[in-house]
Amino acid sequence: MKQSGERRSQTMGTLFTSLLFLVFVLCALFTVLTGGRVYENISARMEETYTGSVALQYIANKVRQGDTAGAVSVREQEGTQVLELAQDIDGERYVTWIYYLDGSIRELFTWADSGLSLHDGISVLECGGLTLNQEGRLLTVETTGAGGGRLQLSLRSTGGQDE
Repeated sequence: MKQSGERRSQTMGTLFTSLLFLVFVLCALFTVLTGGRVYENISARMEETYTGSVALQYIANKVRQGDTAGAVSVREQEGTQVLELAQDIDGERYVTWIYYLDGSIRELFTWADSGLSLHDGISVLECGGLTLNQEGRLLTVETTGAGGGRLQLSLRSTGGQDE
């Protein structure tokens, strides 16, 4: 009789330990699955923010580098808005065009009368769209799509009388 009680107690202890281990495994699995979903959400949000902010900072740095008298302008080329940064190198006029085409921001650096088209530029960064607007000294750059944003730059050197 005594052995039967001990066996029952031992069986109950083993069953309790097994159930406790099963609960621990299920909690660990739940934690891993939840953590995986949280990581995916954070990663997707960071990628969206990265695309928008990098595109705007890239354009802002290009404009700051080329901000000389009359060198920065927004114009239309082949039906597309183009940010044109002009510069003189060894007596020749060169231009850098920054524009949106085929799902990405592109850049084309060439001499002014080269005859190259927008399709000749290199893709810099994929994004949903790019809008450029210049009113006097104020240049507005806006990216659209996931992580899009807006940036306004005040040009220091517009080539006017107030420089």
